Amino acid sequence: MTVSLTKAAGAVRLPLVLGITDGLLNALTLASASLTGSGTPVSWSLAVRVGCAALVTAAFTVMVADYAERRAHLAHITRQLSLGHGRRMAATHLGRLALLRSWRAALVACVSSFAGAALPLALGAVLPGPPWIVVALAVLALSCLGAMLARLLTARPVLWALAMAAGGVATTWVGIRLRIA
Repeated sequence: MTVSLTKAAGAVRLPLVLGITDGLLNALTLASASLTGSGTPVSWSLAVRVGCAALVTAAFTVMVADYAERRAHLAHITRQLSLGHGRRMAATHLGRLALLRSWRAALVACVSSFAGAALPLALGAVLPGPPWIVVALAVLALSCLGAMLARLLTARPVLWALAMAAGGVATTWVGIRLRIA
């Protein structure tokens, strides 16, 4: 039971982390003007729109990247086993399984990306106070994600937390300079 849970967690870890990180960074980039008070106020509508943009890009990106990686692995196995053409393994049950697993990864990534983008902005729509609080919350969320990842990877939590926070601040700065929303 523990082995299957560990395997399942490993199967969704990459798309989950990619999705959450992508969503938070999308929110910080696309809504930075609103979050720093120089754009339209943060609203539920903005949260849903940015969340949908994050969902679509994460789903497409993860699906393409994950499936490309799985197909490359099948082509490599085909060559190693001297089975002829590189597409031979992809046409089997293993090829269909690779496609199914890539769809699962894309689903995990798009749901987590939507949540990562929409939740901080939705908080900004309902919380009283200055809109930059959402920036602080999103950067804090990135920092916490970095610390959790470091613990899983037996790395330095403080270093990962600071690196993720720095990425959030840099992304917000880029968003402010680009003045997207």
